[in-house]
Amino acid sequence: MAYIPPHKRHSYEAASSSESSDTHNRPSPIPQSLVPQFRRNLNLRLPPKTFSQRCGKNVYNYAKQAISTWFPVGLDHNHQFPSSVHVTPVPLQLFGRTTGTNPLVLFNNNNNHPASEESMGVYSRKCCVRLAFFFENFKDEKLDLEDVKPKLVARFGKILFHENPSISEETTRVGLAAETTLSQLRRSFYTNIPNSYMENIKGEVAKKIKVDFEEEKDLYHVQIELHQLRHMVIDISCLDKNLDLRLMLSTKRTLTALTDDEMQSIRSLINSAILDQDVKGGLRWPLGKASSEGRYCVVGVWHTIAKNYKSSSLSLKVRHADRYDFRTSIGEATREINLKLKNIVSLLQEQEVEVSSVAEMLKDHLKLIWDHFLCCEHFLT
Repeated sequence: MAYIPPHKRHSYEAASSSESSDTHNRPSPIPQSLVPQFRRNLNLRLPPKTFSQRCGKNVYNYAKQAISTWFPVGLDHNHQFPSSVHVTPVPLQLFGRTTGTNPLVLFNNNNNHPASEESMGVYSRKCCVRLAFFFENFKDEKLDLEDVKPKLVARFGKILFHENPSISEETTRVGLAAETTLSQLRRSFYTNIPNSYMENIKGEVAKKIKVDFEEEKDLYHVQIELHQLRHMVIDISCLDKNLDLRLMLSTKRTLTALTDDEMQSIRSLINSAILDQDVKGGLRWPLGKASSEGRYCVVGVWHTIAKNYKSSSLSLKVRHADRYDFRTSIGEATREINLKLKNIVSLLQEQEVEVSSVAEMLKDHLKLIWDHFLCCEHFLT
């Protein structure tokens, strides 16, 4: 019998109370009083593509002139990794997975080594150079920003390097060759940070960077599709720090004027969802109800609880996220910190603006990030 993910199994709300829940491993019926709360807390992501177009596709699309790059900061005077820096395989079990190869992570064993101003300068200059190159491409694309929502976000975590069978681990250990080799590997960004780091951001850093608490949101996200368009991804291994940085600029077009038939199909999907805290993502569907007449199909669910802090130039989000992906049958719960650089995006949307102005503003934000967001206890070890 084929394996059926928890979200797609039959609903047992109508089962006889005389049947043993231990025998059938059936979740408890959801109280009807929670259903209106679920409707209010739902964040629906709507699809512009058909189900057949979406199947098997990566959820992230890249713009035609997109930039995706990686570089390390904190190299020695010979532009090589210091002897205290090493490449460590991380067990897949830490990510809730059992298949595939263990990803590689850069760690610095010298915990007492202070972050240098030179590293800060390299980090800032390289980011600004890449932003300038991106900025010219962004203007050339002549995006209609009236129905496009751009955002520039800084994310914090660890860069994972995924091994290539043709590249031995030995070649990634030390020296300049290691940087060249690592740059050829596929990367992902792990954003599940320790709880102590999250508490420090909420309790100390939010005050220091002068962002005010705005609200807390408890949302369920039903991912019928999530196609944001990435224009720039810069991954930075900060060897003098405990965390790495990802800068990402993306856009998403807002959907308008859905037909009555499309809205009815989407409502049908939402109305059949069942709150269940015992499954990853917090939602499940009765068998056959996770799609609507082959037109729309739920591909994932999130349950997020986020605290939002804002100032005129920054937006800080401290978030607990519980996710489940239908396509891979993989779920995970994470703690995440996102810093949205609002004033840079505002500059990018102006008709006439100099690259130097954007770069100078980015430099100020990068120093703030360097000083407050890249230190944390060791994890993934």
